[in-house]
Amino acid sequence: MVTPQYPTALSEGSLPARSYVTNRAMTDAPVPFAPLHISTDAFPVHRRLAMWREIYGRTIAKFDIKPINDTPFRAGVTLRSLPGLGVAAGHRSDSHYRMTRELATKSTDNLIFAVVTNGVGIISQRGREATIGVGEALLMSATEPSICTLHSGGRFLTLSVPRDAISPMVVEAGSMLVRPISKHSEALRLLTSYLGIVNEADKLCDPELQRLAVTHIHDLLASALGATQDAAILVEGRGIRSARLRAIMSNIVENLGRRELSITYVALHHSVTPRYIQKLFESEGTTFTEYVLEQRLVQANRMLSDPRFSNRAISDVAFKVGFGDLSYFTRTFRRRFCMTPSDARERARRESDA
Repeated sequence: MVTPQYPTALSEGSLPARSYVTNRAMTDAPVPFAPLHISTDAFPVHRRLAMWREIYGRTIAKFDIKPINDTPFRAGVTLRSLPGLGVAAGHRSDSHYRMTRELATKSTDNLIFAVVTNGVGIISQRGREATIGVGEALLMSATEPSICTLHSGGRFLTLSVPRDAISPMVVEAGSMLVRPISKHSEALRLLTSYLGIVNEADKLCDPELQRLAVTHIHDLLASALGATQDAAILVEGRGIRSARLRAIMSNIVENLGRRELSITYVALHHSVTPRYIQKLFESEGTTFTEYVLEQRLVQANRMLSDPRFSNRAISDVAFKVGFGDLSYFTRTFRRRFCMTPSDARERARRESDA
């Protein structure tokens, strides 16, 4: 469940490690935040545990791995990295991941924030032990011995962040080590939601976007751990605000087809006021209504351009994405794309036949 300080071992590493890593360019200039996938499914069956121990345990994450039972071992992880942030999401068979004192001395001075997304986790460090279930989280130190046990179909999401980036923002960060954080924590919910949205982006190539993403994640993490008074004020106006807006935008896109989609509907879902949502969109130079309309039009255009929907009536497409008035849909579509819905479908058909 530990997030590696990865990826130098692999970007500089030798075979066989590089041979079993997928979806990441093995170049001298790796793509920022591009996912790196490692899975025992790619290993010879009889060597899965041994190779996972060597490639992931020793080369990347710096811990010993011991299965709990005789069930055939399987594991997989997706890693992403930006300056000031490492993110890992994965699964593994029931097992103990032990960071010895020797291995801990080789680790970067980072704090590890671990969230259990399935199964049960048992973490020991500094003479403390905590059990966390689905949706719960805790903080660990990457430079101290620890044991992380995950069982019952364990899946995890972990963050690795520089200690000196988080400690000044948190009230007694050391006292938060191995202290469970409730799944009902709003800051934790916003953090996991924001990470989900960021992870869906194929690339974060713009340095400014990278910096903002890392800053917002640091803010949300500090809030989940217990930000200092000064940091809490800063975080509320920066990371928390941005995460709420991204979560609201994501919720809107997921519910475009609902006729009852309204600012009141969304406000109730996120336990905020309609005015608060209005202010969030105003900070982006738009409004709730404009955003919903834009997303509905974009989704409609996507469907009209998709051969799978070529037999569906244009009115069906309009109603599918939430429009209740066909003439209003046609008018706004033409204004947005400088063509009618029929023109959009015909253009897609011509391009497909070309």
